[in-house]
Parts: sequence; C-alpha cells; structure tokens
Amino acid sequence: MKSVVKISKTIEGAIKEALEELQVSRNDVEIEVLEKPSKGLFGLIGTKDAAVRVTVVNDPVEIAENFLNKLFLHMSIKARTSIRREGSQLYVEIVNISATDMGIIIGKRGNTLNAIQYLVSLTVNKNREDYIKVLVDVKGYRKKREDTLIKLANKMAQKSKVIRKPIKLEPMNPYERRIIHSALQNVSGVTTYSEGEDPYRRVVIQAK
Repeated sequence: MKSVVKISKTIEGAIKEALEELQVSRNDVEIEVLEKPSKGLFGLIGTKDAAVRVTVVNDPVEIAENFLNKLFLHMSIKARTSIRREGSQLYVEIVNISATDMGIIIGKRGNTLNAIQYLVSLTVNKNREDYIKVLVDVKGYRKKREDTLIKLANKMAQKSKVIRKPIKLEPMNPYERRIIHSALQNVSGVTTYSEGEDPYRRVVIQAK
C-alpha cells in the first residue's frame, strides 16, 4: 500500500498535500495524525507544524490493474495495462498485446471490450461512495470506432434524405448510439431516435 507523510501548518493542509501527491480521494485513504500543530510560547517560540501519515487503502488504479491481470491470465492473453486517474475518471489502456490477442479483447464490434470495461467499472466502484467512470481502450480502438460511426451516420443521413425513408442501423450499445445521435443532432433535414430493447436497440435515421 502506498503511504506518505506530510507536514503542514494545519492537519487539513497536510492531508490535502498527501491526497494531491497520491492522486486519490479522501474516501480512498486512512489518515493517521502523527503530530498536532501547536503555537508554542507566546505563539512564536516552539511552534510545531502538523504531521500526518496518509495510506491508500482503496486505490482504484491498483484494483483495476489487479483485476485485469487476473482476467488476462484466465483468457490466456499476454498484455499489460497503463492506467491513469484524472479526478473521477479512470483511463485504462491495454498495451503490449499481439494483433491476435487484441482481436480477442475487442470482440465483434467492440462487444468484448465493452464487457471488460463494464466488469472493471463494477470492480472499481464496489463499496465506493464517489463513483469513478472507467474507460478501457486498446491501441486507440475506441477513437477509430468513433470515426467509423460518424462517417456511417453522415452517409446514412444523406441516403435517408435522398430516398425519403427511415434507415435503421445495426444494433449498438448505448455508448455507440450516443455517438450517432451526437453526430447528426445539428445536421439539417434529418432526425434520429432509438427503438427496440437492449441488446438489440438501434438508431433510426429519419428524413424530416
């Protein structure tokens, strides 16, 4: 477990410095006050700063890394993870992976990758009060998929305007449906809506 000792004029100041260095929230740590601040004689002589030891006991980065390492082992996949936390978001990049294993991790239209992301999110947020959003990616797949969906959305929007009929896209997960809706929300002459139930829910592009 990671731990740091910080000294400051106040206990809260020392705790804040520790949390910033460890890049965790207060809910993720145990705090031990080593020294309480005191002003000393006449508020000048013998003044003591506060000292605290802050130990990480619920590190989402460590939890995500351990979970994925076990998952890769059970899937017989050789890969590593690069994980960073930015506030309430956790960015997980799967690295050092072969093309074959990457295909397995991604799955059909990213279904396996989305399932892995969901499982990591469940694991990281178990018993947490402050929810952490998790994004799992492998070699920039999500950006490439997003670009592909935006191109598809614009192409089908033009087709809908030409044939004057609604066009139903293939079933997509909520994340991908949002990409389609967002890409066409300011395109004149078309509107979008979703129909069906998950996992078969799809976007429909309708010419106005």
